[in-house]
Amino acid sequence: MTVSYRELGLVNTKEMFRKAMDGKYAVPAYNFNNLEQLQAIIQACVETKSPVILQVSKGARDYANATMLRYMALGATKLAEELGYKIPIALHLDHGDTFEVCKSCVDYGFSSVMIDGSHLPFEENIALTKKVVEYAHQFDVTVEGELGVLAGIEDEVSAEKSHYTDPDQVEEFVSKTGVDSLAISIGTSHGAYKFKVKPGESVPPLRFDILEEVEKRLPGFPIVLHGASSVVPAYVELINNYGGKLDGAVGIPEEQLRKAATSAVCKINIDSDGRLAFTAKIREFLAKNPQEFDPRKYLKPAREELVKLYKHKNINVLGSAERA
Repeated sequence: MTVSYRELGLVNTKEMFRKAMDGKYAVPAYNFNNLEQLQAIIQACVETKSPVILQVSKGARDYANATMLRYMALGATKLAEELGYKIPIALHLDHGDTFEVCKSCVDYGFSSVMIDGSHLPFEENIALTKKVVEYAHQFDVTVEGELGVLAGIEDEVSAEKSHYTDPDQVEEFVSKTGVDSLAISIGTSHGAYKFKVKPGESVPPLRFDILEEVEKRLPGFPIVLHGASSVVPAYVELINNYGGKLDGAVGIPEEQLRKAATSAVCKINIDSDGRLAFTAKIREFLAKNPQEFDPRKYLKPAREELVKLYKHKNINVLGSAERA
């Protein structure tokens, strides 16, 4: 039985992306795995009046349970209303790797799905993506495809090295598949260890030349950046100060993301930054309060830190604040 995302109070990404491209900002796509992360995302986006894409990876779906997630999404839309401002909310499958998992998400009320065939030969990627598009579009669910491979590891997605998107392939891919948006590889990377940078070295800049070429080939078409966490140094330091071991974790400078958000990039994915903020505050609390064992006591400051982080991203990095 298929559940319509509209019954859950969700929207697909079409209107979101059109407005983002017109307004030169990017819609935040924040990953969540549990209640506290979801609460923080909704609170931050309501308080900054930002549209939001709630992202669920295949691993997160296995962790949280598909049925449970449907009702969490419904709860999220109700929470936004209760907090006093109805923001547009999409529920998106991040890095779906098979037709079956994408179909299941459409059937369970997701308003948007990503089919990641970027590891496949070009023609196979087209065939798989087209199959997902044909199914999802029957239910007005938007589909994101991917060309080019990001390095790094996050959830089940891993690659030894990145392969930049070839601008010569984008027109054929989009026209043959019918996708609604396209994730490209321009130097972002999955996980907390995005680059091997020696002390004193700076992070290599994103390949804006590739982005500009893609924009020329696909004028007015929504582009997506994955692996766009900045790996906030303060959180890495906090984790390491309280027993963690994250040596050499670096991310994408926020000013580069801000520049990308003014282009055709209208969706920016952020996962690792949320994980780092959450873990940092839990580690700090438990180290300072070794007698505590009530999860609410240590999850509350973690949730509060997430709200702070997401508000900062919406206002200062993505430019999505006051756009809902």
